[in-house]
Amino acid sequence: SYVPGIWVDPDGCQHWVMDDGVEGYMTPHVTRDGRPVCEKKSLCGEFAGDQLFRTNSARLTSTSKHKLRNFFRSAQNFQFIIAGHTDSRASEIYNMRLSKSRASAVASIGRSVGAKISAVQAFGETQPKMSNATAAGMAKSRRVEIMCVS
Repeated sequence: SYVPGIWVDPDGCQHWVMDDGVEGYMTPHVTRDGRPVCEKKSLCGEFAGDQLFRTNSARLTSTSKHKLRNFFRSAQNFQFIIAGHTDSRASEIYNMRLSKSRASAVASIGRSVGAKISAVQAFGETQPKMSNATAAGMAKSRRVEIMCVS
């Protein structure tokens, strides 16, 4: 069975797949031969989930709000894609919701200082940074990534 999802390939193209296996690109622009024209983006900020949020929470701490405001103010020439990630401790559905809520909280801070947020994405536990078999691996996997789009 297929799991609906979105991912970014090494060329920076976003793909989607629906639960019936249908797959496509998330860009309205294609070349004459049907290849997608994707945005240039790079990881410009990564924040450990434990630094921004308490366990099982999508509420930013006051310290993390300050850090994020400074980050967005210093990178004003970009648009941003915010992506939330979790470890695998809870259910897949819970983790997807938590990662979406956390990414949305970070995007909200960006918007509050005038940043252009082009997308908010939730990956839940689907893209671990390290193995979730250890506490250290799980800690690395809990994160919010900020992609700069030029």
